[in-house]
Formats: sequence, C-alpha cells, structure tokens
Amino acid sequence: MNAVNTSPYSHHINNLAKKMTDPEDVGSKKTDMSNEDVEIDQEPQRDLESDSLEESPVALDSSIDSPVDSAVEELEKIKFELDKQKDLTLRAEAELQNVLKRTAREVENAHKYGLERFIENLLPVVDSLEKAAELSTSDQSASSDNAIEGINLCCKLLLDVLEKEGIKAINPLGEPFDPSEHQAMSMVENPDMEPNSIAAVVQKGWKLNERLVRAAMVMVVKESESTSPE
Repeated sequence: MNAVNTSPYSHHINNLAKKMTDPEDVGSKKTDMSNEDVEIDQEPQRDLESDSLEESPVALDSSIDSPVDSAVEELEKIKFELDKQKDLTLRAEAELQNVLKRTAREVENAHKYGLERFIENLLPVVDSLEKAAELSTSDQSASSDNAIEGINLCCKLLLDVLEKEGIKAINPLGEPFDPSEHQAMSMVENPDMEPNSIAAVVQKGWKLNERLVRAAMVMVVKESESTSPE
C-alpha cells in the first residue's frame, strides 16, 4: 500500500503547477506583459508629440512670417513702380504743355509775321511811288495834274492798306539816332541840330507788328570841331 503525501504544502504546490501549465493563464500573462510593453513604448511617443507641439508654434510663426515678408516686398516694388510712372506722367504732361505753348506761339508769329517776305518784296514799289509823287510836285503843267493826282492817290491807298496790316513806316527825321532801327549812311555837320540826331532820311524804314523789316537809311549829325584859340 502506497503512502499518501499529506503534507500541508502539497495542495498549494499542485495549484501552482496547474496555473503554470494552464494555457489560459499563460496567455493572460503574455497579454499583461505585452500591454506593459505597449504602455512603455507609448511613453516616448507621447514625449516626442509633446516636443513637436512645443516646437510647432515656432514653425508656424516662421511659416506665417515668410508670406508676410514677401507681400511687403511686393508692395514696396509696386509703390516704387507707381512713383516712377507718376514722375514719368508729370514729365510727359510738362513736355506736352511746353509743346502746346511753343506751337501756339509759332502759330501766332505766323499770323503776325507771315507777310514779312511779301512786304520786303513790296517795299521797292512803295519807294518808287513815293519818289514819283515827290518829283511830280515840281511839274506844275496842267497836263500833268491828273497824273500827279493819280500817283498820290495810289500811294496813299497803298500806305493805308499797309497800315491796316500792321506795317508802319520809320521816318526819323530830327530824332536821335537809334542803331536798332536806323542805318547810318554818313556823318554831316549841322550846327542847327543836336549832335547824333538824324539830319536827313535817305530811305524810310519799315516795321511789321513792331518787328523791324527794313532799317531806315539816314544821315547823322556829328559834333562840330571846336576852333583852336589864337
């Protein structure tokens, strides 16, 4: 007859052996261990996420500042171009105003002085008529009265037309010599007249709207020489 082990610890030993050999208990232990590993692995990941969250505002600020800086640069470029175009526009407007003024002045001068060449060609005819009128006064015959009257009338009508067109004669007899309007042909002595005055007019001068067309040809009085004392 076999002896039965009645030790008080035999029961506990048997239960422990069963638990170690039981598949469910082994699986539960493995699960517990795997859960512990997952929790341990998740702790560094949480640390990394917290670090990334702490660093993310800086990255966000840099990502915001970059478009703002580029926008500011674009605005500066646009402002520079606008100022440049404004300056060019003002210059072009000033140049246009100058062109308009110059053109208006040229048109006005063309209206005022367009007859200048025509007058230069017409003046010899006027001179001839005036000379004929002067010479005809010496002839007092009855047959020449009609011719003299006709010459004087033609001369007067022609001078009236010239005056209406702004053409005036320069007849400076007795006036002081003016080099801007007079051309001295010779110097003469005349004690009855002031020195440097016009003693005689050889040919009349003419002006068109205050512009000199032909200077008057004159003879100028010179200072008389003083007699030396004996």
